[in-house]
Amino acid sequence: MKFLKILYLLTACVLLNACNNEGKQADFTTDICILGGSESGFTAAIQASRMGKKVVLIEPTGHPGGMVVEGLGKDMRFGNAIVIGGITREFYEAVGEHYGRKAEFNNPRWYSKYEPSVAGQIIEQMLGKEKNITIIRNSRIKEQNGVEKKGNRIERVILEDGSEIKAKVFVDASIEGHLLHFAGVTTETIREGNDKYGEKLNGIQEVNTFKQFTVAVDPYIVEGDSTSGLISTIQAGELGNHGDPSHYIQGFCFRMCLTKEKGNMLPINKPENYVPERYEIYRRYFKAGGKLFKPEANRHNGKTDIGSWHDLSANLYGENWEYPEGNYQKQDSIVKFHRDFTLGLLWFLQNDESVDSLNRANWEGWGLPKDEFTDNGNWPRRLYIRSGRRMVSDYVITEHNVDIKVKDTVSDPVGIAWWPPDVHHARRIVKNGKAYNEGFTHVENDGTWKPFKISFQATVPKKEECINLLTPTSLSSSYIGYGSTRIVPTFMIVGQSVGAAAAIAASENIDVQDIPYPELEKVLLSQNQIISLPDDWLEIITTNN
Repeated sequence: MKFLKILYLLTACVLLNACNNEGKQADFTTDICILGGSESGFTAAIQASRMGKKVVLIEPTGHPGGMVVEGLGKDMRFGNAIVIGGITREFYEAVGEHYGRKAEFNNPRWYSKYEPSVAGQIIEQMLGKEKNITIIRNSRIKEQNGVEKKGNRIERVILEDGSEIKAKVFVDASIEGHLLHFAGVTTETIREGNDKYGEKLNGIQEVNTFKQFTVAVDPYIVEGDSTSGLISTIQAGELGNHGDPSHYIQGFCFRMCLTKEKGNMLPINKPENYVPERYEIYRRYFKAGGKLFKPEANRHNGKTDIGSWHDLSANLYGENWEYPEGNYQKQDSIVKFHRDFTLGLLWFLQNDESVDSLNRANWEGWGLPKDEFTDNGNWPRRLYIRSGRRMVSDYVITEHNVDIKVKDTVSDPVGIAWWPPDVHHARRIVKNGKAYNEGFTHVENDGTWKPFKISFQATVPKKEECINLLTPTSLSSSYIGYGSTRIVPTFMIVGQSVGAAAAIAASENIDVQDIPYPELEKVLLSQNQIISLPDDWLEIITTNN
């Protein structure tokens, strides 16, 4: 009997611990509720926990870390590692220690080559050390009546799994801006056009030479016949006028993690829903002499991080414009389409007879790593959403923040954005009878951009809309301004700062807009955040562009 009693108590403790840490179908009252265990979400949670606040972290994929754990690992360039501090630096140091290497933050050409699974393990360990964090996995806020507000204050959120979370302060760390939207905060999703904020790079781009087609590709189903319709991946419509608004936004992709290591490689099988016609543009590209991008073992243990920004790649230009404002069903369908297309593309490149010997050789032998994304068929769980909803608040980050000719006047920084206003092509149309990519703004080498301080004001809504909500991911910014803030390390940095701000608001029972910046600044500096530019920043970007 004594043994059974002990066993019962042990079992009860285990179940209680599981509930406290995974939090499913339960009611919670907490200090801070964070939607999205993204790059920003996990750092926000850790910072708030370290300040003694109870945190509920909601992660719909079940895997905190965002694109850090979903295949992307190369968002360090131009010397931006020099402004990485705080929890973000702790993460990269832990990654380096795992591989027996030292992180080189002062080396402008250094970047971390971690594997997604290793990043996931480290983030789980970092979160696991914090006793104040409860993680709710694999659930989302209900689309209908999932947010309860009283005036301009969020009272609680209700999840699809039935959980209800009441909190003093909420943080939207999703890339999609779901909580902002459900809470009635003003957001934007389109390329606004140049006139709205007096910009030069927003809206339709009349001339696009960067990553433009290197070969002439006929866009029509029957080659040369404009009445026969358009082949897959090409959209109907005219180019339009430079700088005009457009609902087309930069392309999404999966950051493909592949390997050639035979002991760890699963071959690419022909998908059950393979559609050969989807890849006609690739056939014509090869026929015209085009040379496609190729995988390289650019991370530890022979794995890839394959980005897509080329003239023809895995970016599906023009196929994602409904995503930012779509409901869950629409967003899920777009993610599925990208997955089906990309897996089909891999099989096509390795098997279709139209692929020439050079391009085929570049892709042969690559497969899915057995030890990555093991709960999702060894494929990334998250599509790389390069642009979702962006909050529109009293302060808006624009192209002017990153313009080297404009003085940086931000007096309340929560991090440094060290990236050019970089957005990918948004659509693929017909121009002069050939396939044409439109939308890329690429200024990294032209000496026009500068790193800049991210204002705390860009993380909070208008006071009349909500007084207990912040966002580190859907920052108040124009489409082109967002292009300089959408980088993994930047998200992580701003996430920590927002976590600190949320903790202050919860402790002092004040509106997020009323947080005294000197108090926030003191906390950030004590936590080793870097919120000022080095004196030699111009030399660094000039040397490393």
